[in-house]
Amino acid sequence: MAAKLIYVMGPSGAGKDSVIQYARGKLGAAYPVLFAHRYITRPLGEDIENYVALTRDEFAQRRNGGLFAFDWEAYGLGYGIGVEIRAWQNAGFNVVVDGSRDHFMRHASALRDAVPILITASPEALRTRLIGRRREDSAAIKRRLERAAAISVSDASLTVIDNSGPLQQAGNQLTTLLLKHAPRR
Repeated sequence: MAAKLIYVMGPSGAGKDSVIQYARGKLGAAYPVLFAHRYITRPLGEDIENYVALTRDEFAQRRNGGLFAFDWEAYGLGYGIGVEIRAWQNAGFNVVVDGSRDHFMRHASALRDAVPILITASPEALRTRLIGRRREDSAAIKRRLERAAAISVSDASLTVIDNSGPLQQAGNQLTTLLLKHAPRR
């Protein structure tokens, strides 16, 4: 089985980072799975996500230099996944990325070999988590909730994980999926 790109996506507040971190902790280094960090034009904060903060100029420099496997804009921020993921896959590792639903839909043909996973949560859970992050004002939270309700990803191979309940439940589902797709070593 060839190494795969595991493309995790979902609305803000669905708990993608928490679910990914849970699975990462469960798997450890014993499995041929690597977790990509994102490059984001957001200053480092108290996020659970392990990302690389870039200025707009640094982001543009990397984009123009072809250093992103893919990138997108959302909520006034630039997001990128580094080209290093290709080397990781060539070395036989599955790569888990935290991606964008819009990006996935726009580039579905180029991502046809990816394993798409949608992390969701109830509108109530999304609202509570977005407020708890204390990153945005109420108008920004309202826009994120509206966007979450409006966007759906229609891909027959899409696996949906509901993270409205205990993190352990959704985390174990993702862990099981990652093990199912693990390349033979």
